[in-house]
Amino acid sequence: MGIVVENGGFLTSVQDEGRYGYQKYGMSPSGAMDQRSLYWANILVGNPKGEGTLETCFMGLRIRFTEANFIAITGGDLTPRINGVDVPMYQAIRANAGDELSFEGMKNGARAYVAFAGGLDIPVVMGSKSTAMRYQIGGYEGRKLQKGDEIGFAHPQTELPNLSLRRASKEVFPKKEAVLRVVLGPQEDCFTDRGIKHFFWYPKTITNEFDRMGCRLECEPVEHNGDGNIISDGIAFGSIQIPPNGKPIIMLADRQTVGGYTKIGSVASVDLPLLTQSMPGMQVRFVQISLELAQDLYARQMKRIETFEKTVNGLS
Repeated sequence: MGIVVENGGFLTSVQDEGRYGYQKYGMSPSGAMDQRSLYWANILVGNPKGEGTLETCFMGLRIRFTEANFIAITGGDLTPRINGVDVPMYQAIRANAGDELSFEGMKNGARAYVAFAGGLDIPVVMGSKSTAMRYQIGGYEGRKLQKGDEIGFAHPQTELPNLSLRRASKEVFPKKEAVLRVVLGPQEDCFTDRGIKHFFWYPKTITNEFDRMGCRLECEPVEHNGDGNIISDGIAFGSIQIPPNGKPIIMLADRQTVGGYTKIGSVASVDLPLLTQSMPGMQVRFVQISLELAQDLYARQMKRIETFEKTVNGLS
């Protein structure tokens, strides 16, 4: 017993931290597009922070509870409601058997995460519950959720300790322009000085070619020294490829594992949620930072998350 999907919405899938250690075999990591929101949702209901959740986009998801449990909703504000009544985000709340959770439309951000106390009863495939839709593995039958799907709870909770502490500040995402900090490289020598300057000086526009695999940007072409091709090498979450046409592509959760286009830089991990919660038509502006600063920003973010986790679990 757990949940029944009444409407799968625009795109809903099971996602956790991702499937790591298999890129050398051609398997994309997948995982949550907004890992920070994934962590907050799980911690609020007492799960390990990388546990599987529902990632839903834009609007339309409706699920019915067949067993009571605690849930938390984080990420984009898609107007979550239980039985037609607005419910708070970034807070552990109880859902009873028979309740219906719905997402009525976007107010801020594009992707919401629903964590269930005790986790979802989803098989672990290659170390992860994440849905890899390109390969049709993981998650629920390797696909997005649709009407009639049923998912059980692994270990539903009737009570949560320190319930009054299980709330956090709601994240507000940019609506017009996302400023993303970027570490230059590894193929910055494949671009002219003019190309690199223009890459950072001028804003880009998010196109409709934006999905879990990557985000293509429209802008004045970034100038290469050569033709923009390299011997294929590995691609990280946030790598910014510049193909021969000079138009950047930011690689995301369902990216291919290797690619033969030059990479001018990578988006700092802490800023990736600002992109993955954006919409086509929004502007993106890049700011260069050092690798050391990017690492420090990530360490500070994780320290804040870990401190909150200890607090709500009574360990601090």
